[in-house]
Amino acid sequence: MKYYKYSIIVFFAVVALGTPWVISLYPSSTRFVDSIFGYADVYYSAVFSRNVITANQLQDKYNAPKPESKIRILIMPGHEPGFGGTEYADLKEREMNVDLAEELKEFFKNNSHYEVVVARDNNSWHQDLDNFFKENWDKIVSFVKDSKSEMLHLVNSGHVTKLNDGVVHNSAQRDVALRLYGINKWNNENNIDIAIHIHFNDYPRKNKKQPGKYSGFAIYVPEKQYSNSTTTRTIADSILTRLSKYTPLSNLPKEDAGIVEDQELIAIGSHNTLDAPSMLIEYGYIYEPQFANEDIRNTIFKDLAFQTYLGVQDFFGSGNDVSLDYDTVVLPHTWNKNLSKDSSEAKDVFALQTALILEGVYPPLGKTKNDCPRTGKFGPCTISALSAFQNKNNIKSEEGIVGLETRNILNKLYSIQIR
Repeated sequence: MKYYKYSIIVFFAVVALGTPWVISLYPSSTRFVDSIFGYADVYYSAVFSRNVITANQLQDKYNAPKPESKIRILIMPGHEPGFGGTEYADLKEREMNVDLAEELKEFFKNNSHYEVVVARDNNSWHQDLDNFFKENWDKIVSFVKDSKSEMLHLVNSGHVTKLNDGVVHNSAQRDVALRLYGINKWNNENNIDIAIHIHFNDYPRKNKKQPGKYSGFAIYVPEKQYSNSTTTRTIADSILTRLSKYTPLSNLPKEDAGIVEDQELIAIGSHNTLDAPSMLIEYGYIYEPQFANEDIRNTIFKDLAFQTYLGVQDFFGSGNDVSLDYDTVVLPHTWNKNLSKDSSEAKDVFALQTALILEGVYPPLGKTKNDCPRTGKFGPCTISALSAFQNKNNIKSEEGIVGLETRNILNKLYSIQIR
């Protein structure tokens, strides 16, 4: 078995090196190459005795002329009803997770290709999951025990390498962990095609009333040895591209690549307990200023959900099917008032920051999205970017403010267009 494993590794190395040459000579071979790499999933599925779901299978199911069944999406707002998660000021992560999950559900629900299950709300578990926990608790315990035992055997036999240098996570209480494993078992038994876990991050610090030093989002995926890793990574890459256009990547070391492979997170299949592609998205740090602003929080959640949805659509080759003028729900927007550093019009400023991103001037030169997130506050980042926009449009008389001339150009470019 060990030599078989090495021969497989050599085979994929040859394929990887030869892929650019094959595609350059035969452009139509792209799908064949995708299929070859899909065999990596099949190999690890055989090692782990799992029913792997490949990217090609999902895409064929979505794009079938007369699909017999819909793509089943599980959206899991992190933590439990009324319990768990980080808190900051009056914000509770577990409630933020639900708010964002509801926004994401609406985008999927309005597309006839999808069937959506949201695992919980603020008060209770989805009825099917609640019944599953009650009726199958002993089976869940056995499922976890068997999965851990199989993983230990594979590690000891050299078929899987155990990694210990990942991002450190908090440990879940036993019952909480078992319910997460139970969700994985339920996913496997109920034909879930994609699972998305929603979270907001935090960082340890002495004074919990003060914000931490890190910001930005990250997407956790199963480590490459796991059987659901390849498909998850492909979907996650598409979501990353969408989210990173408007939202900063995490600047926490080991998260700053945007995609983080992980062996330990139960949500994405610790001990290889998941068949379906599954990812955990940390949409930002709870103390980031944009989340504290109640006037724009719902808009932020809706836009984060929209970018996530578009990323999934991109994976299915349908990202441009959404009939909107912009790839953000923030626009179009009409600016009816002048804006300055003293403005309290958070929605207008947030829309301005979004428009300035599309203009290529936000964040301003020398700054990053972590330095200058979209906050709805008219601060130094916005003033610098606005100055670049005004120079670009030859506006000379409105330095440091959005006056009538600037508003006219913004509205011409980004307000509702009558067709």
